[in-house]
Amino acid sequence: MNNKIKLAVAGAVLSAASIANAGIIIPAGEWTLDVNGNVNAFANWHSNDKNDTVTGGLGFDDDALGEDNSQEINTGLLPAWLGFTGTTRQNDVDVSFTISFQPNVSDNGGAFHGDAATPLNRQAFLTFGDKSWGTVKLGKDLGVFGGQAILNDMTLLGVGGPNGGKSGTATTLGGIGTGYIYPAWKGQIAYTTPNMNGFEATIAITNPNQFPATGSDDAATTNTVYQDRFGYEGQVSYSWTGDVAGKVWSSFASYDVQHNVSGKSHTGNVYDIGASVSAGNLGVVGYYYNGEGVGTTVMGNLAYDYSADKERDSDGGYIQATYVIPTGTKLGFSYGVSNLDEASGETGGALVDSNERWTVGAYHPLTKHLNLVAEVNEMRSEAHNNNKLESTSVSLGAILFF
Repeated sequence: MNNKIKLAVAGAVLSAASIANAGIIIPAGEWTLDVNGNVNAFANWHSNDKNDTVTGGLGFDDDALGEDNSQEINTGLLPAWLGFTGTTRQNDVDVSFTISFQPNVSDNGGAFHGDAATPLNRQAFLTFGDKSWGTVKLGKDLGVFGGQAILNDMTLLGVGGPNGGKSGTATTLGGIGTGYIYPAWKGQIAYTTPNMNGFEATIAITNPNQFPATGSDDAATTNTVYQDRFGYEGQVSYSWTGDVAGKVWSSFASYDVQHNVSGKSHTGNVYDIGASVSAGNLGVVGYYYNGEGVGTTVMGNLAYDYSADKERDSDGGYIQATYVIPTGTKLGFSYGVSNLDEASGETGGALVDSNERWTVGAYHPLTKHLNLVAEVNEMRSEAHNNNKLESTSVSLGAILFF
C-alpha cells in the first residue's frame, strides 16, 4: 500500500487545517473546497468458541437465538465517509472549516426496509492560524488522547475486532479496547504549535460529556456519570524523514467525574506513548497506555467501583508489523491487549481482566484508491474469576478512498 493511500486514510479520519490529504479539489472564488471520504463494506463471519459471562468482554457472544455463529455485511472500523473541507487565506491567516457525514452501508432493520441505522456526524470544526505561530481548532473532531493510536492501527483499512458480532452495527472495533482506549469525537478548543523541525505540541479542553455508569457495583447501570469540568487533553510528537522515517508521540487526558445518584466523584488520568517507524517496505508500530479511573475500551467504562468508592487502574498496548511484498500487497500482523485491574477489595468477580486480540491482514491496492482487504481476527476476553469469552472472525471486503 503506497503512501498516498496512507495519507488518504489519515485524511478521512482526521482532516487537517491544510489540504495535504486532498480528495476532489474545487476552486470557489476565495475558497478551495476539498471533497473527500471513503466507501467500504465487508462480509464478516464470526464463530463463538467460548461464551462465559465477562462484564466488559469484547469477544463475540451468542446471538438472540443462542447460535454460536453469525454473519454480517457492515462497514469496518471506518464508517463510510463524506467530508467537506474549505480553506482560504485572509489577512495573513489560514482559515478552514471541516464538516463530515458518516452513513451506514447496512443495517438489520427489516421492518424499515434497510433504513433503521442512524448516520453519524463526527466532524464540524473550524481552524485558523499560520505556520509562524500555530493553529487554533474549535468544534467537534477526534480526541487528542489516543488519536495517534487509532490512526496507526492497520485495521483502519479493515475490520479488526467485531462489534458484538451483530449485523447492522455502524462500525467495528478495530483495535479499540484491545490495545487502546477509543479517542472518540469531542467538542474541543485546541491549540497546536507550528512544526519546529519535526516537533509539535497540542493542548486542548474538551466537552464535559455524560455517559452511563456502566459496571457500577451499586447496580445503577442506567444512572449517569457527569464530568465536573472541561476535560484536558494534550500531545507532544516528533517526526523525521529519511531512509528510516518515523514518529514518536506521547499524549494525556484528565477528567473529573461525579455519579448522579451516589454523589461520589473521582479524577480519571491517563497517558500514552507510541512510535511508528518505517524502513523500505517494512513498518513497525508500538504503543502503550496507563491510566487511573479511566476504565477500558471507551473513556470512563468500568472505571470505578462505586460501592467501595475506589478507582480501577488500567493499561495496555499493541505491537504491529507490516510488510509490502512485490505485488504491492501489504501483509500485517497486530497483537493488542487492554487490562483492567479490580479496585482494592474486589475479588473474583466477572469483571473483565483483559481483552486481547491478534489480527492477520492482507491489504491489496487494486487501484490507487481501491483496496481489497482480507483479515482474520482472534478475540479473547478473560474475567478476574477466570470466565472466558473467545471468538474468531474472518472478513473480506474493499475500501475505496476519494
